[in-house]
Amino acid sequence: MTLRTIVMLPDPVLRRKARPVTRFDKSLQALIDEMIETMREAPGVGLAAPQVGISDRLIVVEYYENEKAEEAEDEMKKKVWVVLNPEIVKTSEEKVMGVEGCLSVPNLVGEVERHVAVQIKGLNRHGQPMRIKAQGWLSRIFQHEIDHLNGVVFTDLATRVWLPQTEEEKQDKV
Repeated sequence: MTLRTIVMLPDPVLRRKARPVTRFDKSLQALIDEMIETMREAPGVGLAAPQVGISDRLIVVEYYENEKAEEAEDEMKKKVWVVLNPEIVKTSEEKVMGVEGCLSVPNLVGEVERHVAVQIKGLNRHGQPMRIKAQGWLSRIFQHEIDHLNGVVFTDLATRVWLPQTEEEKQDKV
């Protein structure tokens, strides 16, 4: 398996709106597998194709399926989502501030307001339709990664940005 290089700001690919995925061939499957391995190695909880220099609407996310599993920090409960052409189709009215970091913006974190819950539609790695309901931190991860597909980086949305001071602030890079 080949690890991909994660591109950093100010690389212009991070500012472009990514194009829809229309081909579901072996090269796409290899890219998906490489993105998952790259995300894990970084380590991160999400990765968008533009972050590896490819302007396609593709994200991978690995996190707990529900907040109970997250609280137990049970590695066996983590799930991987591969979503092509993701689109947020419903959001909660309630929003919450939270601290985010990004693999493409190393050494910075910031406070970003996000919807508490979202519903997403897209295609799985084989081109089949899928829907996802996410809340809490998982919802934040999906919103962050979909932003990447639209040329938006978390620092664009942050109310303040700073150098992380604690280990907690340094973990869970999306």
